[in-house]
Amino acid sequence: MPTARCTEPEFMSKYRVFCAGESRSFPVAHPFLEQSDSQGASRVFIGSDAGTALRDAGELVACPFVAIELGNECLGEYTGESRGLEGTNVVGFARFRLGTADPTQLIELVRQPGTQETALQAAKSAFESAGFKVAVCGDFPGRIINRLIRPYFNAALRRLDERLASADDLDKTLCLGLGYPEGPISLLERTGLAEHHDVSLALYTALGQEPYAPARRAQVAKARAAR
Repeated sequence: MPTARCTEPEFMSKYRVFCAGESRSFPVAHPFLEQSDSQGASRVFIGSDAGTALRDAGELVACPFVAIELGNECLGEYTGESRGLEGTNVVGFARFRLGTADPTQLIELVRQPGTQETALQAAKSAFESAGFKVAVCGDFPGRIINRLIRPYFNAALRRLDERLASADDLDKTLCLGLGYPEGPISLLERTGLAEHHDVSLALYTALGQEPYAPARRAQVAKARAAR
């Protein structure tokens, strides 16, 4: 009986997962982790120490793709940058998760200007095979969602401080007017103002743009959590 052989796309998307510290993207079991193959040609590094694990892994140029879990930092912190031409077979990723809420099924996949297209597509295929929706973005602090929503959250908190409206009316107006399922004040209080502070501060430090500066209420929540 002939032995089945993997097709090229299947070979490209098989991966081995290396866990290094607590993972924000994968706090519990998930099909993506269960599909890890000890013989997989690609490598996925997850956890708070994923960067260290990547550096200690040795030469990985032969891997179809290498993926490293990111926080709010740039992929270039681990791969290096040079003249805007940086990029290899290494991609970054983060599974979006707002504060203490459960992680979503969205993966933000990070590429650099010179990232190999075959590596990008292989990584995208690997995540999609586990049921994720994948959005590809450039190598910027906070990626897509945090870059868009953190100024919005800060603006809502500042309008509450200015007594533009009550928290309930701010939330109701945005839900009814824009069709949002939950208003910003309710959402932040449910998922954690202190976490919003940390993400906003990281983006403000990296970008120096005022809309990312943590709003007063986020600063108070962070100080209270630290006591």
